[in-house]
Formats: sequence, C-alpha cells, structure tokens
Amino acid sequence: MGSISLRSVARQAAIYTVGKCLSGLVNAWIHTVDCKIARRDPLGDPAMYGFKDPTIFVIWHEYMLVPTCCRQGCGLVLLASQSADADWIVGLGNHFGYSSVRGSSKRGGSEAALKMVKQLRGKSFVITPDGPRGPRRVAQNGCLYLASMLGAQIVPIGVGYERALRFNGAWDKFAVPRPGARARLVLGEIMRVPKKVSKEEIEVLHKQLQDTLVEVTTEAEEWVEHGRKRDDEHPFYTTFRETLWP
Repeated sequence: MGSISLRSVARQAAIYTVGKCLSGLVNAWIHTVDCKIARRDPLGDPAMYGFKDPTIFVIWHEYMLVPTCCRQGCGLVLLASQSADADWIVGLGNHFGYSSVRGSSKRGGSEAALKMVKQLRGKSFVITPDGPRGPRRVAQNGCLYLASMLGAQIVPIGVGYERALRFNGAWDKFAVPRPGARARLVLGEIMRVPKKVSKEEIEVLHKQLQDTLVEVTTEAEEWVEHGRKRDDEHPFYTTFRETLWP
C-alpha cells in the first residue's frame, strides 16, 4: 500500500513539474510567433466584450496549440478523457489557467456521459472533433449532441502555421509553429443547434460542421502561406476574458 501511495505521489509531482516547465517553454515560444486573427463574428471570441457562455470551440486536433495558449485567461474549460495519459494534458492545462472536466461516453456508459454534461453546463470549452485518435480532419458528431444538451453555440476555428514543424509519426501530424513564423486564425460564423434535435438534423449539421472546418482551415492556411495583410485582421495574443472591444 505504501509503495503504491509513494508512486502516486511521485507521479503527481512529475505531472506538476513537467506541466510547469512545459507551460513556461510554450508561452515563451508562442510569444515569438506573429499571430493574427480574422473574426467572421466578433462575439465568437471569448476575449471580446459581449461574449456569452456557453460556447463550444471546435478545431482540428493538429492545430490546438496556438488557440488554447492565446486564450488561456478566458475562463475556458479543458475537456479531457479519463485515461491516465490525459493526466499529463490536464496538468499542463492547469498551468495555462484551464480548469478541467474529465469524462467519456465510452467509459462508464450513459451515467458517465450524463455526469460530464452536468459538469459542463454553463461553461465554454474546446473540442477537437477529429480527436483523440482520428481519422485526421474528419469531424465526429459528438460536439453537436453536446451543444444540443447544453444549449451551447458552436464556433469553428481554422488555423494555419507558416512552415510548421510537424510530428509526421502522429495520427494527426500535430503542428507547431516555428519561432518567429506566422500563425493565422479564422473564426467561423456561430453555429446553433436546436435543444431537441432529430437524427436528420444532426446529419445536416454534421455536414455543415465538416464543410465549415475545412473551409476556415483552408482559408487560414492560404492566408498564412501568402502572408498578405487583410482588412479584417487583428493581433492574436494572450489576453483575458472580455477585454477586447469589437
């Protein structure tokens, strides 16, 4: 019993230490990146005055780094699985200022799923709809059901990095912007899901979500590639909730 407890304490200490070191490194790294954002609807950004909870931000798994780092002071919740591996993500998220909700509809069945929904009610959070294991850039429909149950709006986000460093061995080819390079984000139009949604409506919304994510991601990647200034662009940097005006 003592050895198990000791291993648990050592693991928690390692998660804390690694999270603290990584958060400092990532923040320093991101601050060298030239980040810009174009918002189709300013009220879809939690840093904008007038933003309303609850909102589900939807982004491809490979591009989650910059958006989550630059909105770490906006009261968003980190949605994580119950797996042991996710402990490390939660530990890093804590140092970025994210609170966490752990849950999975696959572990614990409907009871676990309902508990997760209860914890998320009234909160805004980020979902990677192609995660945690892919296929890459293929959206699952779970966020649509969550939006319906929570009465939440959905904001699709497209991201592109200039000459990204990619982990080609990972299922999503996870991308990291090079120091000093450009990063561009396109905030899509707000999607709304009815509270009582039919299977047919989910199918229509699912296609809309997939198409919109492909569209805004392509737009961001093309924008970062040519590097031209846009009339609707704004700096994208670490800030706090409702501190920017439309």
